[in-house]
Amino acid sequence: MKIAVVGLGRMGMQIARKLSEGGHEVIGYDLNEAFVQEAAGYGIKSARSREEIIATFGGERIVIWLMIPADYVDGELDKWLELLPEGSILVDGGNSDYRLAEGRANRVAETGSAWIDVGTSGGVWLYENGASLMVGGGEAAFRAIEPVLQTLAAPGGAYQHFEGAGAGHYVKMIHNAIEYGMMESLAEGYRMLKEGPYKNINLADAGEVWQHASVIRSWLNELTRDVVRENPELEGIDGKVAENGECRWTLETAEELEIELPAIKASFDVRLASLEGKTNFATKLLAGMRNKFGGHPLNVTPGTDIAKSGE
Repeated sequence: MKIAVVGLGRMGMQIARKLSEGGHEVIGYDLNEAFVQEAAGYGIKSARSREEIIATFGGERIVIWLMIPADYVDGELDKWLELLPEGSILVDGGNSDYRLAEGRANRVAETGSAWIDVGTSGGVWLYENGASLMVGGGEAAFRAIEPVLQTLAAPGGAYQHFEGAGAGHYVKMIHNAIEYGMMESLAEGYRMLKEGPYKNINLADAGEVWQHASVIRSWLNELTRDVVRENPELEGIDGKVAENGECRWTLETAEELEIELPAIKASFDVRLASLEGKTNFATKLLAGMRNKFGGHPLNVTPGTDIAKSGE
């Protein structure tokens, strides 16, 4: 099917490339000309304006997949709603606050089009391994974009539809909150190996044996093992760890519902403290993990916009 991908950053470029190579006709749009040029090398058509994107569809249904920072979604939506014809589909595939989805979906529905929220997980390995796609919104729009989801999920990913505007982003938000807790637990455990009573334990060897038939074997542990294998002392990592907003939203929702999340809350607090300078081997390892699965910088630049920090 024909689809436009708006935002060709780390995740957006992988999505556009995977769709193009999967037989879909993809139009790429980004303000960064270098990204547009890279996309062209993957067979992705380029457009220099929203109007040009719309023109490329001719009389076909217009499908726009947004992969942009959360702070820019409403502004982008305003611009598209001025241009899109009835029957179009807008997909928000980034990390957006699920609480805003219903209002966005209603605004789009008033114009005769549909809004779909897709929580997208897979990190920098999405192109190779496939994506985990958590889809919210109406059934009809979900079915309309299902060929795209099938391509993005191959070969080892999956997709699932959850009824209701924002449901996909809600499931992804909880996924990321769980991710925080799992990462923190691994980082603390490896720190205990590093700083415990046995001074000659090879951390990579411990991580390797844990990957075989143990109850904590996981992709996160595999990546953690790789981090300490490549850089045993975690040299060059400042240990400041960004948060992407989704754990914060989870904790806000939990407070409203009077649900206690002590492990997730503790992992979130560790990240906030690291940004204030409270760093150690564990927080350095957290940064190393994020770099491995998401391509995030090993060192956080002061003032980094949390909405841009990705999965």
